[in-house]
Amino acid sequence: MTEVAAILTISYRDVLRFLRDRVRIVATLVFPLVFIGILGGSFEANLEASYSFFTFVFTGVYAQNLFQSAAGGLISLIEDRENDFSQEIFVAPISRYSIVFGKILGETLVALAQGVAIILFGLVLGLSLSPQQILALLVTGIVACLLGGAFGVMVLGNIGSQRAANQIFPFIIFPQFFLAGVFAPIKNLPPLLDILSRLSPMRYAIDLTRGLYYAGTDDYSEVVIASPLYNLVVIGALFAVFLIAGTFLFVRRERNR
Repeated sequence: MTEVAAILTISYRDVLRFLRDRVRIVATLVFPLVFIGILGGSFEANLEASYSFFTFVFTGVYAQNLFQSAAGGLISLIEDRENDFSQEIFVAPISRYSIVFGKILGETLVALAQGVAIILFGLVLGLSLSPQQILALLVTGIVACLLGGAFGVMVLGNIGSQRAANQIFPFIIFPQFFLAGVFAPIKNLPPLLDILSRLSPMRYAIDLTRGLYYAGTDDYSEVVIASPLYNLVVIGALFAVFLIAGTFLFVRRERNR
């Protein structure tokens, strides 16, 4: 119960910080809407395909934003380190993994608020969403957030300053927009790009989202790369590796200060 209380307390702190940051709230809600409205609409108008490019971009941007939001939110770990807050937490008699998972859970809750806004925006633009598809988006959104948060811990665990993190992080996230198939299909990539795509964690979150969203539709075979079960297994393995490795790196750097 002590570990659960610690996880909930740390996650609550991150949610509270988000609610007090109006600029961050506006930014997290506006940017995905711009991507969906402009890119999705332009692709739909100018590209010919057997399926709706607007829906394709919508599902991609949805998973990408939740993954990126949760991953980027873990920069607060470095901020806590610079403010010496992390040292105060790590002396508490709780597991280091509980502390890190609490941060991931907090950023997951923050990102899910953005996900709900994206779903509502899709409905406003006339996207047809059944109750099953909305449920699928919410479930896969949670999975994408958890994977993104764990990925953020691993990437940021060994970075020394918040400034360095803000400079390095976009170079790690931005290429995944294209390698993971956010805006365009990636079924027929050149060999080198195909390898890089398979190494992109975001790819599996996006493909899982599309796999459950398009389940039972005629467009499933056109837009989904692998089965949802395969993607879920890969995501589970990546989450475990990222969480363990990221926590180890962060704690080691904290001890060496």
